[in-house]
Amino acid sequence: MASLVSISAPFSLRVLSCTSDHSTRPRASTTLPTSLALQSLRTQNKGLSLVWKPKRRHLIPSIQATAIPLRQEASTQPTSGSNSTSNGAPNRVRVMVIGGDGYCGWATALHLSQKGYDVAIVDNLIRRLFDHQLGLDSLTPISSIHDRVRQWKNLTGKTIELFIGDICDFEFLAESFKSFEPNAVVHFGEQRSAPYSMIDRSRAVFTQQNNVIGTLNVLFAIKEFQEECHLVKLGTMGEYGTPNIDIEEGYITIMHNGRTDTLPYPKQASSFYHLSKVHDSHNIAFTCKAWGIRATDLNQGVVYGMRTDETAMHEELSNRFDYDGVFGTALNRFCVQAAVGHPLTIYGKGGQVGTISSINRSIFLLIACIFRFLIQKQFIFMINGSLFPEQFEMIHSFPFHFKSFDQFICTLQTRGYLDIRDTVQCVELAIANPANPGEFRVFNQFTEQFSVNQLAALVTKAGTKLGLNVKTTSVPNPRVEAEEHYYNAKHTKLIELGLKPHLLSDSLLDSLLNFAIKYKDRVDQRQIMPSVSWKKIGVKPKTIAA
Repeated sequence: MASLVSISAPFSLRVLSCTSDHSTRPRASTTLPTSLALQSLRTQNKGLSLVWKPKRRHLIPSIQATAIPLRQEASTQPTSGSNSTSNGAPNRVRVMVIGGDGYCGWATALHLSQKGYDVAIVDNLIRRLFDHQLGLDSLTPISSIHDRVRQWKNLTGKTIELFIGDICDFEFLAESFKSFEPNAVVHFGEQRSAPYSMIDRSRAVFTQQNNVIGTLNVLFAIKEFQEECHLVKLGTMGEYGTPNIDIEEGYITIMHNGRTDTLPYPKQASSFYHLSKVHDSHNIAFTCKAWGIRATDLNQGVVYGMRTDETAMHEELSNRFDYDGVFGTALNRFCVQAAVGHPLTIYGKGGQVGTISSINRSIFLLIACIFRFLIQKQFIFMINGSLFPEQFEMIHSFPFHFKSFDQFICTLQTRGYLDIRDTVQCVELAIANPANPGEFRVFNQFTEQFSVNQLAALVTKAGTKLGLNVKTTSVPNPRVEAEEHYYNAKHTKLIELGLKPHLLSDSLLDSLLNFAIKYKDRVDQRQIMPSVSWKKIGVKPKTIAA
């Protein structure tokens, strides 16, 4: 039988152990090195709770956190997170954010709480462990999850419930579901780095086990305890790969031998991480069909930025900002490199096309200007909004065999990108407009498409305005991927639901660069260069030298 204790800050914690036959009579006590103060669960809970359960396969018990936390009182005014009942009273929507201590999860949890949803965070805090294992650190100082939640309560009066534990442990997840009773689950709780999954065999296995089994457990928890719960799952645009046709939103209608059908869009994953996401998608689609689960898969592009309205309220609410070669994304990494005077590291060609000697630079820029005029007159639609001659300068040729400049741009090593503020907005839209029972929706979640070279050119331009001497360097591409390919992905469904994108602007780039300059003393330049090779992954565990 489990022994329950609740905790509130500041605290020192003592946990009673149980006998091996699960007797309720305590045999001994173990003092944990914390600073929590005990409270009886028979009284009103004032903070977090721990559920202690002995593992049956071990003689020595282990501790897992779950919860019987404080429930905040319902608001007297309906908000974005409220549904009205038949008598007009607000019925608050309860949202469980799995992975709520991470980059996207923390920003989402605060945003939903501010919008009036009842929010609970479920996290095993392993993302912080990854940093310790690999000798990495966020550019921004990150407070503990307990201090973060406490500060949010102090600033807003809103309570975010906290469940610390591993969703791969179904007992823990089941107790969390039964305690919180979510109406929606936002699932960020996965190992999210392709390079991490390619370090060595053990991390490849961990990534697939953690991601696939964790998601399976969430699906079973919904089926067993909250059948009407809507799953909002974070997928990735990387599931699609880089096909030589347009990427649709989840499904494609094909005609074969005179017959037509709408089928899931083909997946071409490019790492063990991306493969885990593909397995997730198949499992979710199956359970929607078999069990009637309602689910939305948000295939997200590369996220940049750091601040949302909520994380900007106090330094203790700051989000993490990764710039290293394992977890750092391209734009964030470029901004940090520019701030410390390190050349922007462009992997391989970075999207550049080969030089064609018959067309010189001046003629190409003239053609670029003509295309800009045609774009402004709406004769030609460009996939990434507006392009300017300065951005064209990085391309030294224009192949005549393309039927349109659109087709030419799509041959670059292009990806979809979005601001972190749009991530939280997309999640809220998905929750507010849930899928139907048995429906598996797929939304492509990005707002713009850029090549790596385009991003480097934008950062160079913005850095020069700030007096930085920004240079670029080409390094061997550690990944196995086509460096020149067609790429045109559809992304209309979230716009139709009301997404108001924050497009990449000069002011946002200035803000990111100034932010990187502010914290440049925290940058470890040893972590900037890529250290993980897709081709060199092996069985031997890879360690990081001090």
